[in-house]
Amino acid sequence: MSQLIKVTKNYQVTLPAKLRDVIQIAEGDYLEASTDGTSFVFHPKKIDDRNPDQDWFWTKAWQKKEAETDEDLARGRVKRHKSMSSMIRELESLS
Repeated sequence: MSQLIKVTKNYQVTLPAKLRDVIQIAEGDYLEASTDGTSFVFHPKKIDDRNPDQDWFWTKAWQKKEAETDEDLARGRVKRHKSMSSMIRELESLS
């Protein structure tokens, strides 16, 4: 697939929707550019700057629990305690 793209002020280009759809990129994504001297080639590039020690946080299971927690907070399904000891007493009473 090829399309004509105009270079605008500050040498910026806009990728047409058809091209964006083909390579499945969205606003904010990165492209890696290379050249053979006469042509440009762009490849989608995923930038992962996460700390590997925190990979557990991004697992599907953990993210599911995060979403459940967000819903509980949004719906007011929370209890607030005035002290840590009050919270601990309640937790101990549940077992």
